[in-house]
Amino acid sequence: MFSPSTLGAVIYVKDLERLTKFYRQVVGLEVAHTESTFVVLESPIFQLVLHSIPAAVATSINISSPPIRREDTAVKLVLPVSSIKSARTEALALGGEVNPPEREWQFQGCLVCDGHDPEGNVIQFRENRNAL
Repeated sequence: MFSPSTLGAVIYVKDLERLTKFYRQVVGLEVAHTESTFVVLESPIFQLVLHSIPAAVATSINISSPPIRREDTAVKLVLPVSSIKSARTEALALGGEVNPPEREWQFQGCLVCDGHDPEGNVIQFRENRNAL
C-alpha cells in the first residue's frame, strides 16, 4: 500500500507491542510490515511507523500508569477515527485516554478531541461529521 507520496509519522516507543495494539484498535490502522525493532501501520493515505527505543535508553525511561501526557512537544499527531465515543472507550481499555465529551469541539466539519496513547504521546482524534 505504501507509495513515496504516502503521508506518515514515526513515533519512538518503549513498548512496541502495546502501542501497536493501541493504534490498530483505536485508530484502525493495519499492520503492513513488522520487524524486531519496528512496526509499520497503514491506512490508504497514512503510514505510522512505531520504532522501538534502544534498550539501553528505554531502561532509563519511566512511563507511569496512567501515563503523563507529553504536552511539551512541538508536534501533535492528528488521526481520524470513525467515532470519538468509541475511541474514548477503546483508548481507556488499552491504557490511553481521550478527553471527556465536554472537552470536544468542532473544527472544519469534524468533531475533535485530544487524548494520548499508553506512553503519553498526545494525539488529536477527529471524527468526520460531514460523512454522517
